[in-house]
Amino acid sequence: MQPVIKMKNFFYIITLLLSYNIVQSQIHELGVFAGGSNFIGDVGKTTYISPNEPAFGILYKWNKSPRFSWRASIIHAKISGNDLDSEVEGRKERGLQFKNTITEFSAGFEFDFFDFDLHQTGFIATPYISSGLSYFLSDNLYVVNKKYFNEDNKGKLAIPMIVGVKMKISDSFVLGIESGARYTFTDDIDGSLPKNNTLKQYAFGNINSKDWYVFTGATLTYTFGQKPCFCSDK
Repeated sequence: MQPVIKMKNFFYIITLLLSYNIVQSQIHELGVFAGGSNFIGDVGKTTYISPNEPAFGILYKWNKSPRFSWRASIIHAKISGNDLDSEVEGRKERGLQFKNTITEFSAGFEFDFFDFDLHQTGFIATPYISSGLSYFLSDNLYVVNKKYFNEDNKGKLAIPMIVGVKMKISDSFVLGIESGARYTFTDDIDGSLPKNNTLKQYAFGNINSKDWYVFTGATLTYTFGQKPCFCSDK
C-alpha cells in the first residue's frame, strides 16, 4: 500500500510542477480597440466596410504558441442606417433611418499565418484571422409610420469573422489593424422584424436574412508574461 501512496504523491507533484510551468510559460496581451462600426441589414447602405459610427473597447489575448491565441474582448458601439445613403432606389424612396447601440462580449481564437514570437527582437508582422462567439446587447426596435419604438433590450448571439494584420512595434507593444463582420441571429437591430407577435404586421424587408454589423479599427496591446518554452534565444 505504501508504494502506491508514494507513486500517487509522485504523480501529484509532477502534475503541480507541469501546471506551474504551463502557467509561467504563457505570454499575455492587454489593450484597446478603437475604430468605427457599420450596419448591414434592411435599412441603409449595404456596403460591407463603411464605418459611420464610433466603436471602442478593450481586448485580451492569451498566446499559446507563435501561431495560436485565445482572445476575448468587450466593444461598445453606436449603430445606424439611413435609406437615403443607399444605392437601392426602393430604400431611398422609403426613407427610413434608425439608431441603436451595441455592447458586445466576445470570446474565441486567433490564428496567425506566420510565426509571431513576441520575444523575438526586431520588427515582426503577420496577417491573422479570428472567430468565436459573441453575446451582445441592443434595443429590439420596431417601426410604425416611420417612427421607431423599442420593445426592450435583450441579449443576442453573433458569430464574429475577423481578418487583420498585426505588428510588433516595440518590445512591449503590438499594433493591429482589423475588420470583423458579425453575423447575428436576429433581424430586429434595424426594426425590420419585431420580436412580439402582435407587431408582426410592421415587419418589412427580407425576413429570411439576418442582420450584420461590422467593426473596423486598430488595436494596441501591451505584452507581459514569462518567456514561453516554444521560444528559442534570439
